[in-house]
Amino acid sequence: MRIANLAGRLVLVTAAETAVDVETASGGRFGPDPMAAFADWESFRAWAATVDVAGAAFDRAELGPPVPRPPQIFAIGVNYREHAEEAGYPPDSLPVTFTKFASSLTGPEATVALPAGNVDWEVELVVAIGVGGHGIDRSAAWQHVAGLTVGQDLSERLAQMAGQRPQFSLAKSHPGFSPTGPWLVTPDELDDPADLAIACALDGETLQESRTSRLIYDIPELVARLSAVVTLWPGDIIFTGTPSGVGNARTPKRFLHAGEVLTSTIEGIGEITTRFTAAE
Repeated sequence: MRIANLAGRLVLVTAAETAVDVETASGGRFGPDPMAAFADWESFRAWAATVDVAGAAFDRAELGPPVPRPPQIFAIGVNYREHAEEAGYPPDSLPVTFTKFASSLTGPEATVALPAGNVDWEVELVVAIGVGGHGIDRSAAWQHVAGLTVGQDLSERLAQMAGQRPQFSLAKSHPGFSPTGPWLVTPDELDDPADLAIACALDGETLQESRTSRLIYDIPELVARLSAVVTLWPGDIIFTGTPSGVGNARTPKRFLHAGEVLTSTIEGIGEITTRFTAAE
């Protein structure tokens, strides 16, 4: 199942990439709000499995973030071994956890104004929680996952590294700094949701390329470790970390500029495109 936010309405996306409006198809059982799917995820998933409607063509430019108002956003740093090495962190360190503020969320076809500073790219697999809980066991973690989507953890490195301690959350939460999409894909749609090719390219040049099987802390481990401390809620999202190849670790360093186009792709899910302009 693929679910999306189309012009602010909850839709199912068919294999032919047409959209089925959930409120209409369900006779009002589920509302139009894209967050309505998480109010009773198990019931929604069971109903969606029965839908057999052709759907209608749609404009990708109208897609918004598939989870537009998550109760909580978790972001994980240095979670690929190669990125841990380029960032200077030991690969067995505890998962670095911070947040990205919800006002930074945008959709899969976004134009982002670059703030002053050095803005970097970080393609990431993003996990949405369908069934919440506290103290979730690793063995049951996938049962709590609603789906997976593509994300970018855009980061302004000057503010991030200013001062004696990093400012991860603020530096990664400018408007448009959390593009996600194009839709949420349930794990059963994927041959192996734990091993997906992940990449991003700038104006056609590949900058990052890896597989999610190279995560230091995989999805079940992240769900278990996060829920050991906090209560996960339906609709929460987790940015799971980025592979090596970020601009801040290159020699010479490289950052984003107005006019450039960033394409982020994950196998079995799709791609998002982010265009950059100068700040007004």
